Amino acid sequence: MNEQLYNVSANPHVRDKASTHSIMLDVIIALIPATIFGFWNFGIHAIINTIICIATCVICEYAWQRLMHKKITINDMSATLTGLLLALNLPPEVPFWLPIIGGAFAIIVVKQVFGGLGQNFMNPALGARCFLLISFAGLMTDFSYTGFGGSFDATTSATPLAALKAGESVNLLSMFIGNEAGTVGETSALLLLIGGIYLIVRKVISWRIPVIYIVTLGVFVLLFGGHGFDLTYLAQELCGGGLMLGAFFMATDYVTSPITPNGQIVFALLLGILTGIFRLFGGSAEGVSYAIIFCNLLVPLIERFTTPTAFGKGGKKE
Repeated sequence: MNEQLYNVSANPHVRDKASTHSIMLDVIIALIPATIFGFWNFGIHAIINTIICIATCVICEYAWQRLMHKKITINDMSATLTGLLLALNLPPEVPFWLPIIGGAFAIIVVKQVFGGLGQNFMNPALGARCFLLISFAGLMTDFSYTGFGGSFDATTSATPLAALKAGESVNLLSMFIGNEAGTVGETSALLLLIGGIYLIVRKVISWRIPVIYIVTLGVFVLLFGGHGFDLTYLAQELCGGGLMLGAFFMATDYVTSPITPNGQIVFALLLGILTGIFRLFGGSAEGVSYAIIFCNLLVPLIERFTTPTAFGKGGKKE
């Protein structure tokens, strides 16, 4: 008699054709418009630093896994994505050795030391950015650049958020399109929105975290920004800094964000509140990176209180 064999595994059982490689590739595709705009806006130095970031992350992942006799996973594109995100979070003309340090920190310290993809407790690219901000504050807050266009030659200026915090006027349309100072990938709110919508339509990410995050920050700004119901000021706060980049591409990281719908809502609410506190009441005009990393650390606690009770033994009785 022929016996039929069954594969038995732990629940939940989800059938999906998506793979790590396909998910990472979709995120990279979504980032291409903002990346190309950043290259055009900030010039050859930004291009070289992006190449260095990606190469460093891939090489460090390969070398660590080879040294530790682990399975080589560079083909899953996660290291490539980490390198790209880190590059987009750097000022355009930092010295070439800085992305090397940042890439090595992201892959080895934040990711591989804790067991690799799926085990890291914070987003590797953001972890590296915050490490560089603490270690090399002067370089990481120098937004001077020389772009390909004549209007960008030898320009040195504060970011729009810094100018806004100082009470100076800023151009909302320029902020939305991206013709402003900032990190390589954060300036164009328009192109980041297009990339984020692409990810939502492709069902790579849920709308909950980015939309609730942005709306929460908007409400916080209206309540505590000191400008009353000024919609222009609100739009400037939402278009400026790393909000769009962080909301759609880093806060939604599968590994470091909650998996339950209720958990994602709590996570997004906390992100909006913390970003508002850091921006409006902190010493810096930005707050997205630190808000996301802080909330990454809270994910186990959030999931503890938002995970649905299992039906059956140990579940709640009616």
